[in-house]
Amino acid sequence: MAAMTRVRRVPGFVRGRLAAAVCAGLVCACLAGCGHGGAATADASTASAGPPSSAAPPSPPTSAPEATPSADDSRTPTDTPATEEATTAASQEAVTAGGSGASALWGKAYSGTASISVDVYDYCTTDGSRRLAGSRTYSMSSTLDLGRPQAGGGQTEGNPFSMLFAAGAPSQAGAVSFRSSSVSTVSSVDLAGHYRDPNLLLTYWDIGWSGGELNARLTDPHASEAVVLNLFNWPSLLVACRSDLGQMPGGFPHALAAGTTFTGRLDGSGASLTARGATTDGVVAFRFTFDGTAS
Repeated sequence: MAAMTRVRRVPGFVRGRLAAAVCAGLVCACLAGCGHGGAATADASTASAGPPSSAAPPSPPTSAPEATPSADDSRTPTDTPATEEATTAASQEAVTAGGSGASALWGKAYSGTASISVDVYDYCTTDGSRRLAGSRTYSMSSTLDLGRPQAGGGQTEGNPFSMLFAAGAPSQAGAVSFRSSSVSTVSSVDLAGHYRDPNLLLTYWDIGWSGGELNARLTDPHASEAVVLNLFNWPSLLVACRSDLGQMPGGFPHALAAGTTFTGRLDGSGASLTARGATTDGVVAFRFTFDGTAS
């Protein structure tokens, strides 16, 4: 009663202000509580009503990013081990066929006998046409030497080996000589005054060798360079078309014509070869067989 008595004693304008303040505080508290609940409800309604794609994706777990392969890492290797082995084997076979197999013959020397048949021609007809003047068959001790391909002037002979064949002594009538290449010495200054290597490689024969079989052909006698080394030595008449007047002593070297061949078996133990050819002047055509043993 004492408290109520004190309240009643408060002036009326004060009580009105206090009541208004209390009401305003209650209204704000209600609005604040409703506002939070309404926002949550609105968010939930929006989330459930929206399409699945509109929802924010869940955050991925934190982890170290995977390394992205670079262009070099992802490139497919050009050579697999199988390819490399096949390539190596093919290269070794090629070397054996044209290089190491033939190189086993470098330094080989063969000695034996050549059985030679010769047809001799002249131009002693009334119209100057070529005619057969005689034939002859004989044998000569012969040698065949093989060596490393020759080099000179910055070039190397393209044959698997160099070849030197000789039937008889060089000055002997009926002698034959084959030479696959030579290195000649020329002027060290050309026509324009420029320095050049004075060593000039001349290759006469194109030699093929595979599986113990030789196939060689004379391709260039090099008559234009005046270095003719493939020769057939044959006697000449003292006077053309006058055989009754006799022959020159010894023999006369005739250059062999391009197209002369030398073929047959040739390996590390021996040689069995056949040669066919003619001279550039058409005076001599020949054929011989050579059987030699390696030493």
